[in-house]
Amino acid sequence: MELYGLRFPIGEFTIPTAPLSEEGRAKAVNSMAAAPANLKKAVAGLTDEHLDTPYRPEGWTIRQVVHHLPDSHVNSYMRLKLALTEDRPTIRTYKEARWAELPDSKGPVEMSLSLLEAVHERYVYLWRRLTHADWNRVLVHPELGDLRVDALAALYAWHGDHHIAHITGLRDRRNW
Repeated sequence: MELYGLRFPIGEFTIPTAPLSEEGRAKAVNSMAAAPANLKKAVAGLTDEHLDTPYRPEGWTIRQVVHHLPDSHVNSYMRLKLALTEDRPTIRTYKEARWAELPDSKGPVEMSLSLLEAVHERYVYLWRRLTHADWNRVLVHPELGDLRVDALAALYAWHGDHHIAHITGLRDRRNW
C-alpha cells in the first residue's frame, strides 16, 4: 500500500461547507459513541512488541496512537464547551507530535483506553443534548478558521475512525 493510503486509510477529512443534516449529526455522534469500544477491540490481544510498532513508515506506534486519541478528544471536548459558552472563541492548538513523545504516551494503553471511555461518556452525553442553535455556533481555529460546532462533530468522528483504521490496517497487513 502506498504511503498516502497508510497515512489516510479512510481518506482525508474535508470540512463540511453546508450545515450537517440531523442524520449527519446523529451519524457523527454515533461514531464518537462507538470509538472507545472500537479502539479497545482494535488493540485487544496485542503484545508490547505489537503496540510499539509504527502503523506506517515514520509514523507513530500503535501505543502512541492509542494515547493520542484521548489527548485529542479531551481538547475537543473543551473546545466544544468553549464554543457553547463563549461567542466565537479562538481555541488553542497544541503540538501533538511533541505530546506523543512525552512519557505518558509510552505507558500502558489501558490508562488511555479508560480515559477515552470516560471522556466520551460525557462528550457524547453533551453532543446528544445540543439544541439546533448550538449546532450552528462557531469557534475559531487558528489554522482552519471559523468552524461550526457541527463541523467539529464531523471532524472528531472522522478522527477516531481514522486512527482506529491505522491500527486495524496494520493488524490486517501483519495478520495479527
